[in-house]
Amino acid sequence: QVQLVESGGGLVQAGGSLRLSCAASGRTFSTQAMGWFRHGKERAFVAAISWSGGSTYYADSVKGRFTISRDNAKNTVYLQMNSLKPEDTAVYFCAADFSSRLILTSDPLGYDYWGQGTQVTVSS
Repeated sequence: QVQLVESGGGLVQAGGSLRLSCAASGRTFSTQAMGWFRHGKERAFVAAISWSGGSTYYADSVKGRFTISRDNAKNTVYLQMNSLKPEDTAVYFCAADFSSRLILTSDPLGYDYWGQGTQVTVSS
């Protein structure tokens, strides 16, 4: 079993920044790929990172503005969000991929555990 707890959401003006954190406990964290998704009008992939942090994958809508990273010593994955836009408003979820796939996936069905989400609201 894995527990994922997101934090760092809040209200920010357009153009501002937030950093989300996802703390993991339970099964081994350091060998699993992790992803961030958001649910505004619909659920959408945001970013993913390999177990080592050496590979990352971003949705086109956030590329160049968001950065995913991880600290395996702290069992935590981060999402740094810059140049936020009102359309980034959503509940953000982190997820853990316990498969043995070699390629990062944007498919939510490829993730086995999910956090409870944290609200991000961007005002115009």
